[in-house]
Amino acid sequence: VLLLLSLLGLAAAGKLLVVPVDGSHWLSMQEVVDILRQRGHEVVVVAPEVTMRIKPSKNFVMKMYSVPYTKEDMKKEFQAFFHFSFEQGSFLERFVKAYQGIKRITDFGVTSCGHLLQNKELMSYLEESKFDAILTDPVILCGAILAKHLSLPAVYFLRGIPCGLDFEATQCPRPPSYVPRGFTQFTDHMAFLQRVKNLLHDIPDIFLCDFVYEPYSKLASEFLQQDVTVQDLLRQASVWLLRSDFVLEYPRPLMPNIIPIGGVNCAHKELSQ
Repeated sequence: VLLLLSLLGLAAAGKLLVVPVDGSHWLSMQEVVDILRQRGHEVVVVAPEVTMRIKPSKNFVMKMYSVPYTKEDMKKEFQAFFHFSFEQGSFLERFVKAYQGIKRITDFGVTSCGHLLQNKELMSYLEESKFDAILTDPVILCGAILAKHLSLPAVYFLRGIPCGLDFEATQCPRPPSYVPRGFTQFTDHMAFLQRVKNLLHDIPDIFLCDFVYEPYSKLASEFLQQDVTVQDLLRQASVWLLRSDFVLEYPRPLMPNIIPIGGVNCAHKELSQ
């Protein structure tokens, strides 16, 4: 990623719109945003007034919008979801808890995005600012909706999207005979019955992602005044910056516009003499 940013530094400075995802997602993106600013690019970050990690900085202009929930509401739901992630239980029990937790967290994202799109003053500013590109994490599709509305090249900065939606959008294969699905605890070495079970796990995944991402499709369709699917929003990406590395992932083919940048998650410390 440093090489990519160095190449950007050689080009004329541009104006970048950043629509981040709160929490740990922002920590990696903030480092990239800071380096882009050091390279001379103008960066505008759009975020709700209520956040856990996203704070104003001298390295970017921050535009905020109001939302109808509090920081305490967010903390309560996220802590409950993280607590569930470490609980033991059957697949059905974990699936039901995942459904309930993800539904509540999704409501925060959809509500926040709706208030952004309805903020006429902020939207007018974004439309008039003539950005060169948009950097966003597509795990929440608000930035993707803005990219389509503003007709901007989209750079997606992500670790992954639930249910393999990123695989589908980029047309990268993810065969269930080899790639283990979430919640299965399988490895890439599976017996025949494990492969069958792995295949069947795609069914609840489709159900989960339908209720998680369909509200964004509906929101985008209403806002853009045209039928928009989740895949329409994902496939518009010009570049995918994948916060992963083959050291941590199962080998798989990548499209030319997918760039692994797993090292961006690592802390940078100078070695002692």
